[in-house]
Amino acid sequence: MKDKPIVIVAGEPYSIFFEIFLKSFKKKVFLKFKNPIILICSRKLFYNQMKKFGYNFNINDIFFSNLSSVKISNNKINILNVDFNFTKTFDKISIKSNKYIYECFSLGFKIVKKFGVKSFVNGPISKKFLLNKKFPGMTEFFASETKRLNKQVMLIYNKKLAVSPISTHIPIKNVVKKISKKKIILQARTINGFYKKNFNKKPRIAVTGLNPHCETQDSFSEEDKIISPAIRKLKKEGLSINGPYPADTIFLKKNLPNFDVIIGMYHDQVLTPIKALYGFNAINITLGLPFLRITPDHGTNNEMLGKNYSSPDSLIEVFKFIKKTK
Repeated sequence: MKDKPIVIVAGEPYSIFFEIFLKSFKKKVFLKFKNPIILICSRKLFYNQMKKFGYNFNINDIFFSNLSSVKISNNKINILNVDFNFTKTFDKISIKSNKYIYECFSLGFKIVKKFGVKSFVNGPISKKFLLNKKFPGMTEFFASETKRLNKQVMLIYNKKLAVSPISTHIPIKNVVKKISKKKIILQARTINGFYKKNFNKKPRIAVTGLNPHCETQDSFSEEDKIISPAIRKLKKEGLSINGPYPADTIFLKKNLPNFDVIIGMYHDQVLTPIKALYGFNAINITLGLPFLRITPDHGTNNEMLGKNYSSPDSLIEVFKFIKKTK
């Protein structure tokens, strides 16, 4: 295998991922790549769903042991099988899938290590069952697995505007504990480097405040003591960064053309507006890893499992993005 593969871990078996994968394959999205695309999942489960949706694509069974010598073409669906016992009727998400999901990721990480993979894609995961409070989200899971914990950055990317929360999937009451000058500086530097490397541009970054209108009657102001000093330091380093801006006005239409990225203090502060603006026409990227980890910006949506209504747009955006990056 001459070209570095693109690894896809299907993720939660009871999700819409196979449906959107099949719809993307039908649109011949993968034929645009010379890099072999490898789907790690249960072959039986995939085949079962493919037939349910009425597709009859060719499957190419591949094995980790001969990846170095085998020739892989993207005109077939290349599956590296991980056994998973499932019922013929669709089941519900539970802890019973954990062993299977971890085995899929383990194989994916082995391929990364062996071939120096640059793009790692995963389908949606139910954090409640898989992570079991060990990590707040998959962003931190990937950082831990690659020994980059506390260097990871979540970026929800759309070519018109991207957002990045300082704190991720944690309760609101804990947000203030996760905000620091060091974290804001790391996040902005990482995003700036990512844009320069992949798009040859210096991104225009806005930073929100934490408090409504960037004001507080409390004796300690996060805007004055943490956020503003971080922005001043980054400006001295040459970054195009401004703020803090009130989160309730930064997303007004007249303001959006002024920025490429908005860094917010917590998850819903920036993810709610970007989804209102662009729906699922965005992707979730983890920066700060040895590779780009990319996933469609939607959840398992297992209540729609098997109904054939789910849109592949976010997964297609994932592959459009991979095509553009270096």
